[in-house]
Amino acid sequence: MDELRDESYQDEEEALEELEELEESILDFLELELAPEEAVIEEDEVPELPDEEDDNIFEAVFKHFTEDDEEPSAEEIAALEQLEELTRSEQIEDLLETKQYAKLRDLLVEMEAPDIYQLLEDLTERQQSIVFRLLPKELAAETFVEMDVDVQEMLIRGFSDTELREVLEELYLDDTVDIIEEMPATVVKRILRQSDPESRRAINELLRYPKDSAGSIMTPEYVDLHADMTVEDAFKRIRRIGVDRETIYICYVTDERRHLLGFVSVRTLLLAAEDDIIADIMDDDTISVETTADQEEVARALGKYGFMAIPVVDKENRLVGIVTVDDAIDVIEEETTEDIEKMAAIVPTDKPYLRTGALETWKARFPWLMILMLSATFTGMIISHFEAALAACIVLNSYIPMLTGTGGNSGTQASVAVIRALSLGEVEFSDIFEVIWKECRVGLLCGLVLGVVNFGKMLLLDRLILANPAVTVSVAAVVSLTMVLVVFTAKLVGSTLPLLAKKLHLDPAVMASPFISTIVDALSLLVYFRFANLLLGL
Repeated sequence: MDELRDESYQDEEEALEELEELEESILDFLELELAPEEAVIEEDEVPELPDEEDDNIFEAVFKHFTEDDEEPSAEEIAALEQLEELTRSEQIEDLLETKQYAKLRDLLVEMEAPDIYQLLEDLTERQQSIVFRLLPKELAAETFVEMDVDVQEMLIRGFSDTELREVLEELYLDDTVDIIEEMPATVVKRILRQSDPESRRAINELLRYPKDSAGSIMTPEYVDLHADMTVEDAFKRIRRIGVDRETIYICYVTDERRHLLGFVSVRTLLLAAEDDIIADIMDDDTISVETTADQEEVARALGKYGFMAIPVVDKENRLVGIVTVDDAIDVIEEETTEDIEKMAAIVPTDKPYLRTGALETWKARFPWLMILMLSATFTGMIISHFEAALAACIVLNSYIPMLTGTGGNSGTQASVAVIRALSLGEVEFSDIFEVIWKECRVGLLCGLVLGVVNFGKMLLLDRLILANPAVTVSVAAVVSLTMVLVVFTAKLVGSTLPLLAKKLHLDPAVMASPFISTIVDALSLLVYFRFANLLLGL
């Protein structure tokens, strides 16, 4: 009996020792998981990480330490940790260098097209070609649309005819046309040669529309229904042709001659009975644009009405295509970039900044700089004409930069506000008198406040603190009165020039900071010297 008790006691002690060892291992593992930067663990003590599919970490740990599976080596663990620390871009480069293309493809298919292209930008041309060929056809087409023109051209030149045909088959027609418009003639011929006859005919049709018009950015790939169809028939048609259409959420109702009668959403179709007639459930209050409408007006209409797509019709109200919201976003980005470049006196360009060469950038900036430099000749002529007055009262020279700078800034404020209002359709040329009245009040208020502050600043700071006896009350009055009139005039000029440019069918963005500053500088000097002549008798 005593022997059995002793054996039982020994078994319990062994069990407790094993349990304590297991507990220590669990605690070590949790310390590694919860505070890896603080834990100090030898290589042979590093446990294998639990499987992510285990719901309970304690069950996973227990499973790890009770099974007799072979533990990974220290080299394998180090490799896994290093791979986890790599960024996605570094992973792609590493997989390319080691030629692990299967793993690379698995990584790429989980990404979105814009993210893939962002990663491609950091790769060499050879690596870009390899990565692109690993993509599935649909994802490859989506990524191809996101690329810059020079990358697209490089890939096309490296494609075989079969590869090019596969990419073109996955592209929507409007995207194909956008690519063709930017490519050299040799590449365009090859693209058209690999397109099927129907696509080639549609591409040529789209290319005939004026640049930057609704027709040039629309796609003919839409879902059209007939008014006498039932809901059941409509769904059959959507299933049959919808896979190749850019959007199926809005279906357009036409007659036998393709005249636009109305539209119906898929939501309406889903909620209707199968035997309902399309003519009874469609919305006949259709908003459309003509093929010759400016693309900026089309984008504005999509934003105004909150549409996902807007129909494009010809002069006889026949439906020829649709413009989708993604195309409108591209238009807005393009027009905004163009306006910003023009406002900065730069010839617009489609290329990204880092992909534009120094010589090309010089060509874009030099013409306007030359024009502005020559126009500044008038400012020099005015100063030369009043050279005697400046010599008689030298202190006037020191305030010229302040007056011209304030005038230029004031004019820029007004012009930018009006240009933005014009681009958003908030004002038209017919509102010119209302705009002038508003800016005159704003200019007068700004000018009076700045003039009073400047008068006090000149007498207190310049005359008393800086002890400049040349700054008299009369000089301060000349500068301050000039300030009032310059700000008022700058606001007037800055608000009217963009409206006049719009009336003359010019881009209002041209009448922005550099151009207005040059005009206001000349006016500022004329006003300045006129006040100096009247008040100082120069």
